[in-house]
Amino acid sequence: MKRTTADNVVYGIVASYDTDGRTHRIGHMFLPSHKRAIGILENVRRLIFPGYFSRKELTATNLRPHVEHLVAEIREDLEHEINACLCTERRCSRCEDPDCCATGAADMAVGFLQRIPAIRDMLALDAQAAYDGDPAAKSIDEIIYCYPGFHAVTVYRIAHELLELGVPLMPRTLCEHAHSATGADIHPGAKIGKSFFIDHATGVVIGETTEIGNNVKIYQGVTLGARSFPKDERGKVIKGYKRHPTLRDDVTVYPNATIRGGRTVIGSGVTVGGNAYVTESVEADTVVEQEKPGLRVVSKKHGKGGQAEPPG
Repeated sequence: MKRTTADNVVYGIVASYDTDGRTHRIGHMFLPSHKRAIGILENVRRLIFPGYFSRKELTATNLRPHVEHLVAEIREDLEHEINACLCTERRCSRCEDPDCCATGAADMAVGFLQRIPAIRDMLALDAQAAYDGDPAAKSIDEIIYCYPGFHAVTVYRIAHELLELGVPLMPRTLCEHAHSATGADIHPGAKIGKSFFIDHATGVVIGETTEIGNNVKIYQGVTLGARSFPKDERGKVIKGYKRHPTLRDDVTVYPNATIRGGRTVIGSGVTVGGNAYVTESVEADTVVEQEKPGLRVVSKKHGKGGQAEPPG
């Protein structure tokens, strides 16, 4: 029977699966659900900030059963999602062995829930830092409920704990979701201390091996990035080494500044001015400023011949 044009199209697509196995998962377990991961995130936010992100009025009477219900729901969903993440990482074709992924997923889910109080403590300090650092902020409630920078940090704190527990894929999924929602790109592998504040959030990039101390404030457009990507003898990028900068305590980085390099250390109390480009370490208690370019101001008033009059 002669093949139709549609048959040829299908044949060509199916044949392409055999030529490159890097871009298909035929014969493997299903991928984790992005939708489920975001649902878990929203429930975890409700657990961390009771009374903020749901329409249920909480009281001393109904608080405990509310938390019990939420914890049970998160635990079940988290176990399922972590199991899928582990299976994805291990390229499981099936996962019937309880010692393969399911047991580990259950332990990780419980371990994460046990860390909720510590995450709450860190985020309370972050919210206070945002309130103290922004004269436009009217209340802590406004910070938690509205500020994109705080939302990005919240998701980072959650994702970082999952990563520390050994959960693959899901931490990056959560941070990329926050990236699309807030404009701030924080890798879950970064290490960020207490009382961290991102003002305005848009365009911020914080790389995987970045280390940030306590009481650090950065503004929109700041990049904490890599300076270079060394390669091995096969020409492939070497992974896992320190390639992003370190910021010590009490550092402030103003808009659109770029700090790059794994050996670059910004000392305690340093202020990095807007648009500065830093690739070398900076001593403590100093100010780094980009030299100001000159400005040319031309009057809009027109003289003879329709030419703009030069500034006086």
